[in-house]
Amino acid sequence: MSTPDERAFRADLERAPFLLGVADGRWTLISVTGLIAIIALTARDGHAYELRFDVSGYPQQPPTARLWDSTANSPLPFERWPRSSGGRVGAVFRQDWKTGTALYLPCDREALAGHENWRTAMPSKIWRPSVGIVHYLELVHELLNCRDYAARSTAIA
Repeated sequence: MSTPDERAFRADLERAPFLLGVADGRWTLISVTGLIAIIALTARDGHAYELRFDVSGYPQQPPTARLWDSTANSPLPFERWPRSSGGRVGAVFRQDWKTGTALYLPCDREALAGHENWRTAMPSKIWRPSVGIVHYLELVHELLNCRDYAARSTAIA
């Protein structure tokens, strides 16, 4: 039997904003098992990065996500993480913060803890339960498609 947070999350996956992102090729649902979901987001170079979400407490509590390799069923190795040209991509995909177990984003449960100043400094990026998972996905998709994202070489697969 599913929990209320799992039911709420699954309901958001069936709503138009999430489905539109799928139809537009911005993200793809890989799997949902209980309160763990894997969603792949497409970068501007066409590479898909998978995020493993823990949606416990959803939607009242923000999810937390980490880069994932579903083929290996393990965290994505640092050498395969998105690269920055020196700006905000590097500030979010931080290998030196919590050993890469969460993204350094105001909509992430792990990152928001201890950063109360973000509520006034970056209000548009704070988790909004009424928007749900699409809010998180849109922020990450924007990063993977901004000019700061350093496109992967074809040698890195």
